Amino acid sequence: MLGVVALFSMLGVAAMVGALNGALALGGWVASAPMSHASRADAQPAPEPEPEVLSPPPAFVFDAPLPGRVINSPFGLRQMPWEESGRLHQGVDIAAPAGAAVKVAANGVVKATGVSPTYGRYVLVMHKGGLSTLYAHLARPGRGVKRGAYLRRGDIVAFVGNSGRSSGSHLHFEIRKGDKPLNPSFFLGRTFAEADDLPLQAAGRVSRKVHKATVSRWPAGMTKTGKRQVELARLKNGRVKTTLPVAMAPAPADPTASSLSDAAI
Repeated sequence: MLGVVALFSMLGVAAMVGALNGALALGGWVASAPMSHASRADAQPAPEPEPEVLSPPPAFVFDAPLPGRVINSPFGLRQMPWEESGRLHQGVDIAAPAGAAVKVAANGVVKATGVSPTYGRYVLVMHKGGLSTLYAHLARPGRGVKRGAYLRRGDIVAFVGNSGRSSGSHLHFEIRKGDKPLNPSFFLGRTFAEADDLPLQAAGRVSRKVHKATVSRWPAGMTKTGKRQVELARLKNGRVKTTLPVAMAPAPADPTASSLSDAAI
């Protein structure tokens, strides 16, 4: 009896080995065998990647009004050759040849254009967030630039000149929050996602260091009357009407832009 069982066991093993050898020889039998549930799950195609969520555009973008030009007189306390002490230079001066195109630094609406005794020809542009930019000592505004006109960042707002109390061809550029002057160097060439990201506190700080400016020539009307005393000649019809010490001269009122102050050159 044990011999029969052993015989059948041997035959069963031989049959199984033969079947496997046949399947491997023919190929495909093993592959065509039914897959388990786990195998089906493993063979499912990989899910497609979720589309990338784009970040919203920044709320504030500021470009340089004269790309590639260098600031030659920074924001802060400054003393001109004809002044006995420093005063706040409320913007930056950017040297450029007369007639160079000035581009608006950010999207905004023109609030005022006009002529000031100190700023010369200017354009004042309002931006969102209570910010404004001022472009001064201009030769002329750009085409279509007038009160109420909407300007996109990079549009030509004006052309460089030498108007007003100016010692040479350049652009005087300011950024303000309300009436508070801010250092433009904290804004130009930068983007800010939200209004809370604006560097208002840092840009509003004024260093105690006084920058002593040098000029290639004196503005029209400035005359040296002594070693230290300088007077501003006020002309009327080509004749000297009166002379006042520069340090004592009152800032002329500007009816079209009350926020403008006597801080240009």
